[in-house]
Amino acid sequence: MTALTTTTTSTPRASDTEKITINLGYVDLGQIDLLVAEGFYTNRSDFIRTAIRSHLGSHGEALRQVVARKMLVLGLQHFTVAHLSRVQAAGETLQIRVLGLASIAPDVPAELAADTIESITVLGAFHASPAVRAALAGRIH
Repeated sequence: MTALTTTTTSTPRASDTEKITINLGYVDLGQIDLLVAEGFYTNRSDFIRTAIRSHLGSHGEALRQVVARKMLVLGLQHFTVAHLSRVQAAGETLQIRVLGLASIAPDVPAELAADTIESITVLGAFHASPAVRAALAGRIH
């Protein structure tokens, strides 16, 4: 059993984003629109991203401590057929722990993923083919 702490060279673009939906009250939304109209922000999304980054920044030290304690890889983690084949050849399995984006290449066979991935914990987003997701269903936390 190996806790993975390295990334491979074929990674998704860091500029990729995940869409979320939030509900806001009319007054909050109106205040955001006013700030946008006055030129403080480009659009609503710009305001929301800025607010989230600011709030996360105020919890920076706590986040760093939790990331270290939980042994999370911070950022992007991408797994290819070649990478998982090397893990399989070594007779090892992976415990994937990511804060950010974990992705498994679309060409990774479900059987290879099932043979090499012991568990997946992702705080953020996890991208994998439907077949790989099905093969790992009981191991995704």
